[in-house]
Amino acid sequence: MKLRFEKLAQNREALVRGLLLLFLDIAVVIVSMTGALWIRFDFSFQKIEPQFWHSIREYMWFNVPCTIAVNALFRMYTSLWRFASIVELRNLVLSVLVSSGLQLAGLRILGLVVPRSYIIIYTLLLLALMIIPRFSYRFLRINRRRREFSNASPIVTMVVGAGAGGFMMIREMKNSKHLNRKIPCIIDDDPKKIGTWLQGIPVVGRKEDIPAMVKKYGIEEIVIAIPTLAPDKRRELLEICQQTACKILMLPGIYQMVNQEVDVSMLREVQIEDLLGRDPVRLKMDEIGAYIENKVILVTGGGGSIGSELCRQAALHNPKQLIILDIYENNAYSIQLELKKKYPNLDLVTLIGSVRDKKRVEEIFRLYRPEIVCHAAAHKHVPLMEDSPNEAVKNNILGTYNVATAANKYHARKMVLISTDKAVRPTNVMGASKRICEIIIQVFAQFSSTEYAAVRFGNVLGSNGSVIPLFREQIKNGGPVTVTHPDIIRYFMTIPEAVNLVLQCGAYAKGGEVFILDMGEPVKILDLAKKMIRLSGHVPGKDIEIKFTGLRPGEKLYEELLIDEENLIDTENKRIFVAQMGRLDPVETIRKIKKLIDSAYGETDQIREQIKELVPEYHEEKSREAQ
Repeated sequence: MKLRFEKLAQNREALVRGLLLLFLDIAVVIVSMTGALWIRFDFSFQKIEPQFWHSIREYMWFNVPCTIAVNALFRMYTSLWRFASIVELRNLVLSVLVSSGLQLAGLRILGLVVPRSYIIIYTLLLLALMIIPRFSYRFLRINRRRREFSNASPIVTMVVGAGAGGFMMIREMKNSKHLNRKIPCIIDDDPKKIGTWLQGIPVVGRKEDIPAMVKKYGIEEIVIAIPTLAPDKRRELLEICQQTACKILMLPGIYQMVNQEVDVSMLREVQIEDLLGRDPVRLKMDEIGAYIENKVILVTGGGGSIGSELCRQAALHNPKQLIILDIYENNAYSIQLELKKKYPNLDLVTLIGSVRDKKRVEEIFRLYRPEIVCHAAAHKHVPLMEDSPNEAVKNNILGTYNVATAANKYHARKMVLISTDKAVRPTNVMGASKRICEIIIQVFAQFSSTEYAAVRFGNVLGSNGSVIPLFREQIKNGGPVTVTHPDIIRYFMTIPEAVNLVLQCGAYAKGGEVFILDMGEPVKILDLAKKMIRLSGHVPGKDIEIKFTGLRPGEKLYEELLIDEENLIDTENKRIFVAQMGRLDPVETIRKIKKLIDSAYGETDQIREQIKELVPEYHEEKSREAQ
């Protein structure tokens, strides 16, 4: 109790509010004691016998401080009564019962005489007089808020979920002074709840009824308040909601809400990753932490979308030192500021430089001796690399070769290359260059003590150059949304999944592996565009046009993660596999790679033919024919 009042003293407003309630309760106790006698004797003070008056006056000096102490014990002066609920009501009733019981015991111990019905009347009167000022405050706030909103049309909102999340969300919407919501109905799939009421709002149907209920009640906004919803069920529900033109908001998953009570601030707009329909890849963070903790970590391309997330994740596991290398100073500076603010004790080094520069790369390895290298620096834009194939060779292939060479020379423990599904049967220079990067990793793994590995995955949602930011910008501008081909499909994953995969594979790496993620079913880009338009509250083809522009140079209708599924080896993680690759002749392979790099700097027009020498499955004509 002492601690509570010390905390109150730190908050002037709360202290004043608590003191006002305390003085009010003193008056309430006195009124209740005298009022109980008055009611007992037919609302007449003249009829009250002198001995009863004497007992009340004598015991009042004990009863008032005793009641105040009991009230304080039950948090009657520290509770936020503007948010009063059943919990506060329960505590109030218990406080009154305890204080009344103590009064009865005290009267008998002191030999003071009162009518037998006095204590019952006193208890009821005290309870009423304590409830009225406390709960009326809440109701007055609600009514005042309704008057404030009376001039503005409320947003008609449907809540999906009549469980704990829905209950707390509705309560918050009703109580929040910043919201103007009208909730006419609730949706829930539990047949036992349909036809019941939650906080005065009817549960009117299942998820299949959402479109009909939207029309019936004129719904403008749908709030999904089911944090425990499985990914496949969430996708199914969202697809039904997208049949309406309503704005869709939802609570985050239960794992994001641990130790937090649901409130309106948790609501977020639906993200496209919510529609993937598969469980996020769960990785063994203890294994990741074990090989990163107290190690010197180098992230090349550390300012990019993947590289910056690698830096964030690595910083979580207490590295000895984290080195960010990037050619773009703005990107590097941005992630540097973020990490310094979040991890003030992190030994962070931010360097500007290009992986093309052999001397710069060697200097960094010589000075800092990184133990773990995550190589994310690369050109990855397919059409641009088709127009500038020599630059793809210089940056992707030479950059990887320089980093791999330095890792070997300075005895780095591990090097993990960020690869792509476009490296499988490549039809573009970018994909072929990344396949050669994988070959470099395989070759170095055959003779080096450094454990080299490559991680191959599909498109990353929200990364620089991905289709998602492009679609968002096009929708924001009113369209049209441009899709290259109606049948084009891609595998997708989130940035955290991609980065966690890289780090997990680093823990698994023994040398020369190409790790592959089971990414579930591929997504049709046309469907993706339609979903994003609907999530923005628009109707595809009506409000926002979808325009087909034709396949771009080097672009395939579909991507593959591997060539032969029979060559896959399981790992400890059921979502991660290792692709078996044949052994290569290190001397001959490196000779061809150096020749290719020399040709790139010679600005030759024959660069594609030389790429085919290293990647025989590369066939650029496939992309040309697709156009």
